[in-house]
Amino acid sequence: MKKLFFPIPFIVLLFIAAKSDKPAYRIFNAKGHPMDYEDLLKAAKNADIILFGEVHTNPICHWLELELTKDLYDIKKNNLVLAAEMFERDNQLLLNEYMSKMIRKKDFEAEAKLWKNYKTDYAPIVDFASEKGLKFIASNVPRRYAAIVNAKGFEGLDSINAIERTLVATLPIKFNPDLECYRKMKEMMGDSPGHNSDNISKAQALKDATMAQYILANGYDPYTVLHFNGSYHSDDHQGILYYINEINKKTDIALKVITISTVEQDTIEDLSKENLGKGDFILCIPSGMTKTQ
Repeated sequence: MKKLFFPIPFIVLLFIAAKSDKPAYRIFNAKGHPMDYEDLLKAAKNADIILFGEVHTNPICHWLELELTKDLYDIKKNNLVLAAEMFERDNQLLLNEYMSKMIRKKDFEAEAKLWKNYKTDYAPIVDFASEKGLKFIASNVPRRYAAIVNAKGFEGLDSINAIERTLVATLPIKFNPDLECYRKMKEMMGDSPGHNSDNISKAQALKDATMAQYILANGYDPYTVLHFNGSYHSDDHQGILYYINEINKKTDIALKVITISTVEQDTIEDLSKENLGKGDFILCIPSGMTKTQ
């Protein structure tokens, strides 16, 4: 067989072209080694639960979330379940009605408590789920209950009734103030007039625990749950994943959970040291990327 010969100047030009490219994102593993999207998809298709941690205003996150949803659907079909922080538990009925095509899109959007970037960032995923008849879980605690905890601590939930308790994680909430994600939040927020940093961390834990509980309600074989949440809720394998592990201790089922963390860096050729280990996969995006809000 005749061997191909490329002159050195040609190889140099290829190298320069690659270095001068401006990729919109790169994917790394926890140790900072470059990975491909196919590596991520392979891990996701073998997982019971995928926690996709996003930067809420980053369009690359939302595009990749939709692509991953479509590709997992091609593999899992109706064994794929979607879930999202962006929908609160008291929106579940509306989601069910829209997924089953009982109500019109405009009625769903008029009545649901939607984030202001819903139409650009989340509607494509919700509409895809409705088109394919997928189950979509509203996983987050209603914000009014998080506000109660923020003001009064977990004791503030003692007064809610039996129906209201179905919208939050099972009480009492186990809380570990030494968990790094809550400790950092307390340090970052600090105490100020009208605010208690312990309660702010507890309100975050209430959200994490509620999301974990409703993910687990739908995340056992043969189903795979793809959950969308802000990265802080699952970074460093804490937050939601901490509560998934705590709840799942009561079973003898070994769950395969993978986490995706999104970070923004000035340059994305390499993963910064401070971003190592944030997730099983780290989606690294230029910090200059256009925002959606």
